[in-house]
Amino acid sequence: MLGIVTDSASDLDSADTERLGIEVVPLSIRFGSQEFTDGVDLTIDDFYSKLSTSEDLPETAAPSPGAFVEAYERLKAKGATEIVVINLSSALSATMQSAITAVDLVEGVEVHVIDSQSITGGLGNMVLAAAESAAAGASAADVLANIEATRSRTRVFGALDTLENLKKGGRIGGAQAMLGTMLAVKPLLDLSSGEVVEAGKQRTRKKAMAWVRDLIIEAGDNAEQMTVLHGNAPDIDEFLDMIKDDVDLDKIRVSKIGPVIGTHGGPRVLGIAYLEGSA
Repeated sequence: MLGIVTDSASDLDSADTERLGIEVVPLSIRFGSQEFTDGVDLTIDDFYSKLSTSEDLPETAAPSPGAFVEAYERLKAKGATEIVVINLSSALSATMQSAITAVDLVEGVEVHVIDSQSITGGLGNMVLAAAESAAAGASAADVLANIEATRSRTRVFGALDTLENLKKGGRIGGAQAMLGTMLAVKPLLDLSSGEVVEAGKQRTRKKAMAWVRDLIIEAGDNAEQMTVLHGNAPDIDEFLDMIKDDVDLDKIRVSKIGPVIGTHGGPRVLGIAYLEGSA
């Protein structure tokens, strides 16, 4: 049996993780002196509620190696002889290092750790594909090869409503040049490389939403695993209405951005993740 492990930055729905037996290792979220465990004692709705009222911008912390050890042991107890661990981009978090450290702390199961070089829906799509392949009998080598082949085709884009969280969180990376005008724009980001890169800016929310819509149209029917992502955006239904004439909404996964990425993306972030067609 092949087990699959990821972290909570994958923003996967619990129905999917339970159905496919995916172990999700949670990161921690701090609001000032209060610390919460993502998905354990802090729901997505609770997170955004706190974000709107807290004087302190939240911070994230990677899981300990021990948290990964526990996940590996649970899968081993269920019969796993090999485990593939797919983590959020190592350029943005120390989570992958904890997963690697934990490998030497378990016996009786072979563990492979791989950097998704992605976040949120991009990571989540990789994990879902891996878990479905594992359920169908794929080997660890097969799953790892597929991730290697699809990482460079994974696209993640986001339209922020504010740059404040990204700035305070220190993850601003290639979007540094936006700081001078951040109060006047809606920042557009390309996170396809696993790092934060400026993709442009728009003056209004409507124009930022149109930019995301145009990316979906440009990706076309060749795109696979199209996922619409949002940080409890109140206008998500309006956005879906914007794209309904260009895409089949039944083929699109809609996912809320959880506390880990929401900490840096801020409230009302809107984005997409998909696998670029090979043709």
